[in-house]
Amino acid sequence: MTISAERESAIAREDEVTYPDPTPPSNWWFQNLPTRRGWLSQHLGTAVIGAVAGYLLGHWLGNVVGSGYDFVANSGENSIANTGGIALGALGWLMGIGALNYPLAKMIGREPAPEYETTHWSRYFRYTADHKVVGLQYVIGVLAFLFTGGLLAMAIRTELLTPTSHVFGPGTYIAIVSEHGTIMMMMATSVVVGPLGNWLIPLMIGARRTAFPRIEAFSFWIFSVGYLVILTALPYGGFPTGWTGYAPLQTQAGGGMISYLAGFALIGLGMMAAGFNLAVTIINYRAPGMTWSRIPIFVWSILATCALLTLATPTLVAAGLFGILDHTAQTAFYVTEHGGSSYLWQNLFWFFGHPEVYIMALPGFGIVAEILPVFTRKPLFAYKVAAAGMVGVALLSFFVWQHHLFQSGINPDMRPLFMLTTELISIPTGFIFLVGMGTLYKAKIRFEVPMLFALAVFFNFLIGGVTGVFLSDVPVNVTVHGGFFVLSHFHYTIMGGLIFAFFGGLYFWLPKMTGKSMNKKLGQIHFWGMFIFFNLTFFPMFLIGLLGQPRRVFEYQQNLQALNDFSSISAFCLGASFLVFIANFVWSIFIKPTPSPANPWDSLGLEWQTANPVPYYNFERIPVVLTDPYHYSEAGAPAVADMGEPVLVGASTLTPLVGDALPTSEPRGASGTDEPPATAE
Repeated sequence: MTISAERESAIAREDEVTYPDPTPPSNWWFQNLPTRRGWLSQHLGTAVIGAVAGYLLGHWLGNVVGSGYDFVANSGENSIANTGGIALGALGWLMGIGALNYPLAKMIGREPAPEYETTHWSRYFRYTADHKVVGLQYVIGVLAFLFTGGLLAMAIRTELLTPTSHVFGPGTYIAIVSEHGTIMMMMATSVVVGPLGNWLIPLMIGARRTAFPRIEAFSFWIFSVGYLVILTALPYGGFPTGWTGYAPLQTQAGGGMISYLAGFALIGLGMMAAGFNLAVTIINYRAPGMTWSRIPIFVWSILATCALLTLATPTLVAAGLFGILDHTAQTAFYVTEHGGSSYLWQNLFWFFGHPEVYIMALPGFGIVAEILPVFTRKPLFAYKVAAAGMVGVALLSFFVWQHHLFQSGINPDMRPLFMLTTELISIPTGFIFLVGMGTLYKAKIRFEVPMLFALAVFFNFLIGGVTGVFLSDVPVNVTVHGGFFVLSHFHYTIMGGLIFAFFGGLYFWLPKMTGKSMNKKLGQIHFWGMFIFFNLTFFPMFLIGLLGQPRRVFEYQQNLQALNDFSSISAFCLGASFLVFIANFVWSIFIKPTPSPANPWDSLGLEWQTANPVPYYNFERIPVVLTDPYHYSEAGAPAVADMGEPVLVGASTLTPLVGDALPTSEPRGASGTDEPPATAE
């Protein structure tokens, strides 16, 4: 179908919207609250106050409700009071930040306050409907998550410096290990979808906003309170189960177990909200001409991830709720002695847990596939194969969870089936890997910092993927299960793949997201330090595992001390490389910022074709997409999109002139149609 680039002035007048209106309403207190300035408005401070007040009230109510109970799980803590405090604390946090203003106003028959544009720095501490602000809030949130988990990792490696002299007691050590694993896993599920997905997806598909801006903001603030809830496990004494939370140890644990279960449930709700919102946005808010064969590959990766977020995460939320009920209402979902089953938790957890692996991996693949064409100046090799591979990975990820139960009493007749499905998922994963190799073939590579991280992903993920194939086989799995071999494999796939891709994406898109350039020299130091010491930290763990050292145990054989010391010292150097990134980020963004060009990498992506900083409404006019954004170095390549006056965006015209006019329409999903866009909400 031919896509017309003309825009009828009559349509523009009919669909014209005027926003943002700088004048807030003043007719009713509840409506005014989100638009007040300074301390009279809702912000992070009021969220903290609400969380503290809610926790105190909930803990008191829990003590009242549980005063007649004798059930106390080993630690002397009242599980009902803990649950009540966490639940009302989370509710107070959401009310304090303003996340519930809209539904509460609707419930009492009032019209909620509209969203107003502001460029004040305080918008980053408030509840906002601007997807770009939410994306940057997520950047800081996931980095806080990452560095908290990293500090706990340093504590673990400090303890493992010697097998006989101990820094921590056994209970404290397992609590630190459990907290580290839980924080890192929950961070990794949102590390790309939250910051880069929310910020980039509307721009990449030619939309002015996400489908449900308030749900988008809600996903971040409930993600944040989930992080705080997981941290509260430490003052409660921690939990002894590791990040997997296996029963029956779960049902015997103390007060920290409630923080684990509730934190998982809260972050799970945020993951579901984020996945639902972005999926609807991609399906329905694409610009005219943005057919499925023209969608950027990063958008495909986010769409596949969103399917996993919305379909797999409810299982985790339900599993956490069952665990909380076992601790508070004396149910027996996971209590074998009373008719429950500890295997129920394992099945529910891993039915979410293995799709979660690809919730983490797929966005990383999308980032790398988006970076490669820009720095090779070549079209993305086998674009449709890459998209199909991501869909295939998402589909097959629901059929492999039982390989985590090979050692848990699974029916032996089921082992060959899940061994087969686990090995099958390596096929679409391999397709994605080969797409990258094909794009690199005979390329003249520009070794910018984002490209260095993208190349490192291939090296790291190859090691993680090959060792994963071994682990899918029952005989090998039986031999190395529960040891450092599995731990190293997992870190190579998730940290070596996703986290490297995430930092590559940050260096690639931060100039657009912040309008400021990161220091290239510091970026290179960060990359080489992180790449070298990551491999020196985790590759020896394959040997440690094969030599018989189990996970989560702080005493080990004397002959393994040299390998453990080497790994620990490398881990400290790896941690120091992250300090270089922090220094670069603070210096380049806050202390001595250098303005970035609107399109420093000469990318063809729609997200780079807007002014810097990106306007509140993203596009002056809704673009008409004419082809995919990967026609690099092709003679006579068609224009990527009609951005409206004055130019077309193509390989020879990379930075269009963008005026200061207010938007004239609101985006609507239009795949290959020329329908007029819908009016803004």
